[in-house]
This record gives sequence, C-alpha cells and structure tokens, in this order.
Amino acid sequence: MHHPAHRARAVLLLAASATYTVLAVSHAHADTGHAVLAAASLDQVIGNVRTWLVGLLAALATTFLTIGGVKYLIAGGDPGEVEKAKSALRSAAIGYGLAILAPALVSILQHIVGAG
Repeated sequence: MHHPAHRARAVLLLAASATYTVLAVSHAHADTGHAVLAAASLDQVIGNVRTWLVGLLAALATTFLTIGGVKYLIAGGDPGEVEKAKSALRSAAIGYGLAILAPALVSILQHIVGAG
C-alpha cells in the first residue's frame, strides 16, 4: 500500500524539481544575448544550437530523474513499479550522457559543414 505521506513528499519533490528545471533552463538561455534568427555567422548559429541542445537534454534528463525518483519512492516494494522507476533512472542517465556529448557532436557537425 502507498503511504499518504510518501505521496505528498513525492508530489512536492516533483513540483519543486520541475520548477527548478524550468527556472534554471530559462535563466541559462536568457543571458546569452544571441538570437538564432539574428545570427551573424554559421559559427554563431552552431553555438546557439549547441547551447539549446545541451539545455534541452539536461532538462529532459532532470525530468526523467525526478520521475524515476518519485516512482521509486511510491513503489511500496512492488517489483513492477520498482522496475519502471529503474527504467526512468536509466533514461535520465542516458540523457545526461547525451548532454555531455552534445558539444562534441555539434563540433563534429561543424567540421562536416566546414564552419570550423
């Protein structure tokens, strides 16, 4: 059985994490001062794509991490629910890995199109 206090903590954790993610991502991109449509060069466009890609991947990974954590907290020992939580946590790890690799992938793309 699911304990009401666990559910309340899980909902609070999910809400706080979602709020933090939205604020962190919007703050990270608010300070760039660059607009993709007003880019002066291909290098600037690629830099903007890199910034947005890393931010998006990190936000998605954080969302999956939060969902996995909440699912694990409210699983109540149910093996099926614990496995779903572990799956979400694995997805988060993959998302963080892609966020770390995104700058390298964009650099490879930059060399392919001849902008670097």
